Parts: sequence; structure tokens; C-alpha cells
Amino acid sequence: MAQGRRGRRLMGEINVVPYIDVMLVLLIIFMVTAPLLTQGVKVELPKAGAEPIEVKLPRGEKPLVLSVDRNGRLFLNVGSQPERALDEATVGARAAAMLRRSPELPVLVKGDRRVAYGRIVEAMVILQKAGAKKVGFLTDPPPDRRA
Repeated sequence: MAQGRRGRRLMGEINVVPYIDVMLVLLIIFMVTAPLLTQGVKVELPKAGAEPIEVKLPRGEKPLVLSVDRNGRLFLNVGSQPERALDEATVGARAAAMLRRSPELPVLVKGDRRVAYGRIVEAMVILQKAGAKKVGFLTDPPPDRRA
């Protein structure tokens, strides 16, 4: 009885080739999808020498940012498609919902430097009607002139 099994031996090694294949497929998927996750609204911010303001946010929250592109279209950084232009009523409704849930949420306007000032003011009014107590502006730092 013992002699019949003598010819076969158990293999104690793990075949890792399928695991490597799966890892490489996942790596390719992540490399393709990573650039898609960082898309945003193209806005050329004005340059300003203002000091950055420290903002303390509750854990996991980000400030509410209303972007105005060079054509005057409005974009809000909340919702399923933040890169999609919204009408004023939708912006107001979404901002109001966010501010009802978190009244101390910082509210910022990110306006392209080529858009008319009146359009920026209209965007601020939408946010104030939605319940924003304070509205800040996002700018880029000026180029360093010492170099």
C-alpha cells in the first residue's frame, strides 16, 4: 500500500505567476485612471501678494469653492461632476445644502483673471443668498521678482 504512493510527491511551492499577472493588470488600470481623477476647471487665477490664511476644517471636509471660468460659467466643487458647468439656481441650491449641513464651512470664489468683475460679484451674491457668512477669494502668488 505504501509503495503505490512512492512515485508521487506533494508539491509545497506556491505558483505566483497568476498573482503577478493580476498585479500588473491592476497597475495598468491605476495608471490610466489616475490622471482622470485630477481633472478640474481651467481657471487662470489673478496674482496677488496676500498672505495665505490658515483654515481649520472638520475632519474629511474641504472648503466650498465656486469657480468662474473665462467665459463666466459657474462650477462648484461638490456633486458627482464638479467639472460640469452649472446654472445659477443649481449652484445656489447645492451651496445652500452644503451650508445647512456645515454652517461654518469656508466658502471661496476662484475667478479667472479675464472674467468681468461683475460676474464675480454675481457669484458672490449667489453664495451669500445660499447662506455663506463670509466669502473668500483664491489667488496665485505673484512671481518672485528677486530671481
